[in-house]
Amino acid sequence: MPVKITDDQLPRLLHDHPGWTVEGGQLARVFVFGSYLDGVEFARRVAIEAEALNHHPDIHIGWRKVTLRVSTHSAMAITTLDFDFVERAGAVWAAFAGS
Repeated sequence: MPVKITDDQLPRLLHDHPGWTVEGGQLARVFVFGSYLDGVEFARRVAIEAEALNHHPDIHIGWRKVTLRVSTHSAMAITTLDFDFVERAGAVWAAFAGS
C-alpha cells in the first residue's frame, strides 16, 4: 500500500528529483527533445514502466516535449508509489538521453 508523502518530506524528495514540481496536487515534469518522434519514443518507454508498476501517469505528447503528471488517485495525495514512478521515469530519461 502506498504511503502518503507529508508536507515535510516533499521538499527533500523534490530536491532529489530535479525537474519535478507539484502542480495541482500532482507531480509534474516536462521533458524536451530534439524531435517529435524522440518524445513519442520516450513516452512509449515510460508507458511500459508505468504498466509494470500498475501506476499510470497522464502523458501529454507535444511538439518536441512530453509532460508527465502523476498522483495516487486512490489516496487523493502524492505517495511513495508516485516517487517509484518518478524513479523509473528518470531511469528511462537517463537511458534515452544516453542512447
